[in-house]
Amino acid sequence: MIDQLEAAFNYHQQALGLRQERHKVLASNIANADTPNYKARDFDFASELKKAVEHGGRSSGGGLALARTADRHLAGQAFSAPGRDLLYRVPAQPSLDGNTVDMDRERTAFADNAVRYQAALTIINSRIQGLKNAMQSE
Repeated sequence: MIDQLEAAFNYHQQALGLRQERHKVLASNIANADTPNYKARDFDFASELKKAVEHGGRSSGGGLALARTADRHLAGQAFSAPGRDLLYRVPAQPSLDGNTVDMDRERTAFADNAVRYQAALTIINSRIQGLKNAMQSE
């Protein structure tokens, strides 16, 4: 029974996780819009979702380890999209400082990703509510 429930929600769970990771990548692009020589990154959501569903989850990597130069430094972890093939964006117009972030494109992708994330949450909530209704006795 639990296996069937897990299988029923696997696709949506993977989609939500990937949407969250993509949100971080897009936010990083927006945050570095004025950084010289910063290259905008993204990943192909459809192919990554297909890989995640086929492999049943995420890869084991959790990010980049940060080097500590003293024992009293806090251990930290830098952001990276674990197991994702981050691609570089091709700029529509070259900039003088080498930055490839196009703010209009990034804002549009960020808003689209946010709407799709909310839609995925709504779908999961309705599926859970449907299962709860089916399990309740009348």
